[in-house]
Amino acid sequence: MAICVFGSLNLDLVLRTPHLPKAGETLSSSTFETVPGGKGANQAVAAARLGTLVHLVGRVGADGFGQQLVAALLGQGVACDGIFEDASARTGIAAITVADGGENQIVLAAGANGLVGAADIERLKPKLPGASALLLQLEIPLQAAISAAKAARDAGVKVILDPAPAPAEFPAEFYSLVDILTPNQTEAEQLLGQPIRSVADALQGARSLQQKGVERVILTLGDRGIAVADGSDLQHWPAYPSSVCDTTAAGDAFNGALAAALDRNHSWTTALQWGLAAGALAVSQAGAQPSLPTRASLLDFLQAHS
Repeated sequence: MAICVFGSLNLDLVLRTPHLPKAGETLSSSTFETVPGGKGANQAVAAARLGTLVHLVGRVGADGFGQQLVAALLGQGVACDGIFEDASARTGIAAITVADGGENQIVLAAGANGLVGAADIERLKPKLPGASALLLQLEIPLQAAISAAKAARDAGVKVILDPAPAPAEFPAEFYSLVDILTPNQTEAEQLLGQPIRSVADALQGARSLQQKGVERVILTLGDRGIAVADGSDLQHWPAYPSSVCDTTAAGDAFNGALAAALDRNHSWTTALQWGLAAGALAVSQAGAQPSLPTRASLLDFLQAHS
């Protein structure tokens, strides 16, 4: 089958520092890199590297950054005919500071991503029939994401939403359009309006989000694994062991792998294992898209940790 991804494309400007800067602090970076990124593009590459046919719909500016991003996506086998080159805007960027311990801070400039709207939905619609899932994130306007979810629902396609970054107000109607919701701890706290301090809190949080109208909720907890609400079941899955180099795109790796496994008609259990393994592999490497695992590396990892 195939997966559709509707979302952002950014060029990541990556700086490495001893620690994350405090307010007013100036730090020297040991390295500077430009790396293809954006949550939509990352999730597209994550699934494509696992052997899945992926259609990405989004926008870039008519500039060198946009050309660089599209070329990188084509090199990874992502179908890019749904990407619009917008002459009225610059390509989106993300300024990412990565500390030596792997933690990161990200500042986004949406650029063309902020103009995604009705015309992009029309380019998405013909790609939905026959797709197994639509992957969504929130680095594009919220209303555009909701409209894309409605189009997927009309086409009988499952919607997997990574609510990142979580909006200050999340429309109640959106929950009912989502089949699988995958917030991280910070995003879940924003959506719920309460802290999550433990795995028990995460399990209850996943249940509370599910009760808003979502079929399945996977609350990702970094090195503490995932809390899953599926039907009447609540489960905590521990993370696979990994040496952390850079946590950028760990969630994108998880979502892309989850969707790729389901696209191959693997079981829900196997899909969760793929997601956890992809996340563990991604954090062990630097960069966003460069850190995303291939199918061979993911299967080797799973066999080694079976």
